Amino acid sequence: MWSAIGRKMRTIIYRYRRPLWVVGTLLAVFLLVNFIFPPDLSVSYSPMVLDAKGELLHTTLSKDEKWRLPVEENDITPLLEKAILTKEDRWFYLHPGINPLAIVRALGRNIIRGKTTSGASTITMQVVRLLEPRPRNIGNKLIEMFRALQIEMRLSKKEILCLYLNLAPYGGNIEGIRSAAYFYLQKEPDHLSLAEITALSVIPNRPNSLTPGRQNSAVMEERNRWLKWFADKGTFSQKQIADALREPFDAERQPAPRYAPHINRTLLRGKTSPKIKTTLQLNMQLQSEKILGDYIRSLQAYGIHNAAAVVVDNQTRSVLAYVGSANFFDTTDGGQVNGAAAVRQPGSTLKPILYGLAFDAGMLTPKTMIPDVPINYGGYVPENYDQRFNGLVSAEYALMHSLNIPAVNTLRSIGKERLISTLSLCRFNQIKKDQNKLGLSMILGGCGTTLEELTGLYCAIANNGMYQPLRFLQTGKASPGIRILTQEASFLLHETLSQTDRPDLPVNWSSTESLPRIAWKTGTSYGRRDAWSIGYNQRYTIGVWVGNFSGKGVPELSGATIATPLLFRLFNAIDRQSHTQWYTPSAHLEQRMVCTESGLTPGPQCEQIVMDYFIPLVSPGAICEHQKEISVSPDESISYCVYCQPPAGYRKKWFAVFPEEVQAFMEQHQALKTTIPTHNPGCTQVWGEKGPLIKSPKHQSEYFLSKQHPEPIALECQPAADVAMVYWYINDRFYKSTPARQKIFFMPDAGRQKISCTDDKGRNRNVVIEVRMIDL
Repeated sequence: MWSAIGRKMRTIIYRYRRPLWVVGTLLAVFLLVNFIFPPDLSVSYSPMVLDAKGELLHTTLSKDEKWRLPVEENDITPLLEKAILTKEDRWFYLHPGINPLAIVRALGRNIIRGKTTSGASTITMQVVRLLEPRPRNIGNKLIEMFRALQIEMRLSKKEILCLYLNLAPYGGNIEGIRSAAYFYLQKEPDHLSLAEITALSVIPNRPNSLTPGRQNSAVMEERNRWLKWFADKGTFSQKQIADALREPFDAERQPAPRYAPHINRTLLRGKTSPKIKTTLQLNMQLQSEKILGDYIRSLQAYGIHNAAAVVVDNQTRSVLAYVGSANFFDTTDGGQVNGAAAVRQPGSTLKPILYGLAFDAGMLTPKTMIPDVPINYGGYVPENYDQRFNGLVSAEYALMHSLNIPAVNTLRSIGKERLISTLSLCRFNQIKKDQNKLGLSMILGGCGTTLEELTGLYCAIANNGMYQPLRFLQTGKASPGIRILTQEASFLLHETLSQTDRPDLPVNWSSTESLPRIAWKTGTSYGRRDAWSIGYNQRYTIGVWVGNFSGKGVPELSGATIATPLLFRLFNAIDRQSHTQWYTPSAHLEQRMVCTESGLTPGPQCEQIVMDYFIPLVSPGAICEHQKEISVSPDESISYCVYCQPPAGYRKKWFAVFPEEVQAFMEQHQALKTTIPTHNPGCTQVWGEKGPLIKSPKHQSEYFLSKQHPEPIALECQPAADVAMVYWYINDRFYKSTPARQKIFFMPDAGRQKISCTDDKGRNRNVVIEVRMIDL
């Protein structure tokens, strides 16, 4: 049997050897030419920036200066495909790029009528013509056929159809059905009706005489002609055709979209993908832009011309709205500057993370009392915003009232390196770059940050201390989280920052139902150049900056009065129904009674106590000792130490005792109900404790004095509460005796100087300074 089959095959091959040889030769030639001259299928598209729902936010011209918005396979609806293929190439899925029957039919019609009245171009051949425009003649037609076969070998039918829909001309520099649908009808291809699809399908045949917006009636007439042709062919139902014929065609050329221009310019820079899918939400973006624009117009009379805002979804870290300026197209005030990415001084906006770190370090709880008195850190003398001092304040009060001295004191205790390290983990690039230059003033705004960075930081606090970078794109994997605060410390910040009994609550919002339930913090930079307000609830974090891109300060500019009202407006517009939702404390966070004078566990003499949150095994556990029992004379004129206490004729009394600098401040301002009497002048016991704290001059400091006009150096100390007199020595030579806490001056010599201060108990302390005389 097999031998008979073999003989039969040999007979067939021998009989048709010449035709087979011709076919084989032609195939070999085709493959060789195909290899040497492959088709160029590269197409330059207009880059598209899309919002989270696929709405077009921003686009620009392609590299060849065309508006060519890309169509993908999933954009082609069955209705669109059916209409296009019925009109252009009904046998598209059956032929290999060339339709021989169509060629024969067209050739016959043209011969009978004596002119070219019908073409035989398939959709694949039209793609060739759009990719490689040539004069229409027989030679070029043959080239089109060859290229069509090449394309069919390389691409699927769906890909070829996409290519055709992307290249079809629609007048001017608009190409592709997506571009036409958007620029003329403000629609996406998958939202087009049968009437609109048919109208757009006839334009590529006559793009110069059927231009939408200018020849709508002509387009509509041609559309209706084809709709009737569809009816004759039975392509669509009579109802579909009737509805389509009644539909008007009101096309009008629209400009390219320019929504969220600041972030989109950044995203488009260096991107090669034709589609960039962002996390932005167009409706929220437009709403935020309008709120900012309206708000800034009301402030221009004060000389305040710009603002920026960032809205973040806390759960996904997705940026939902990004407004870089009040008006991108306002060239008179730098509208194209991106205020959300500009490096500026943050004012007091870093204080929450500092106190959160202090809570986690076991240094503070919300009710822990910390000093708010004048202090000098090596020549750096911080002041509060209102230039007042409060003596002792709780940590939560200091944060709520944005007091500067407690913040500097806390940063000094915790170490600026820890704060810088945390901010570096949160991608504060300028702070990381300047970390070796930064000092204690950074907590008051003496550093550089951006609104993006600050909003990301507060988003981490809103997520109970877990930091993740903000997301602008839907693509890519989310970065792993970094814990910067515990859940317990974060909750303490939620509670503190959400209280409304604070000075940075705008007056006109204090008794209004529209006050949002949020935690927020304000900041005002030095010179009133920048006003900040950043807030969050469980769903969103919003950061706001207000100021001038020129850096000009404005007296009325502050975070509380200018930035916070804008923050509240944004929250009320974006998440007005959030009042019922709030954070709950962690199971590891507990409450206890503490003394109001220290914030520590009450001692036997503590009279006033209050409830406070604390982190077990972390928060301070010491017993309050702010009351000290002192032996005094019956008339309370003098006090006795254990060494000079008489056998009789004295009594014991409790006195409030505070840190030295606080005690001195409270005595100076008569804030103490009772003060410890002067120590027994007849006591000869030399105490072993440290002597008075020398506040001026500073130990191991250099002082530069003019040779021509030297100025004296102040001598100032801070002795214990029971000290009446102090004695000053210069280079171990007695200089002067003064009442305790009285400032005096001396004129130093050049070189090394030893300054000593001894109190009336014999306690001594020394500092060493270097004095240099210079010509001024």
